[in-house]
Amino acid sequence: MGLGKGKKKMGKLGAMEKKELPVETDPNKLVNYVCGSNIYVTGEDVKLGPDSEYPSWLWELRTVAPPLEQLSPDTKQYWLRVRAAGMRRNNKLRSMRKF
Repeated sequence: MGLGKGKKKMGKLGAMEKKELPVETDPNKLVNYVCGSNIYVTGEDVKLGPDSEYPSWLWELRTVAPPLEQLSPDTKQYWLRVRAAGMRRNNKLRSMRKF
């Protein structure tokens, strides 16, 4: 059961108000600025420049982990991924047990 709007959640120190964070909805600002980059009360967010102003390595960064088949079995990263997959499989099987 979720907390409705205006409801208070009981914490260790008593009732706590749920904070609502401001979300930018202006499409022009979302496209042209790094929203949330200004941590000060005054000033504005950093304006994005053209792609040519940024280093070339930035566009070659890997944002998604490579599939397991592309990793070499000689690396620690490979075995960490195999272990994590095995644990996920075991947890899934354990959750499907009747008792």
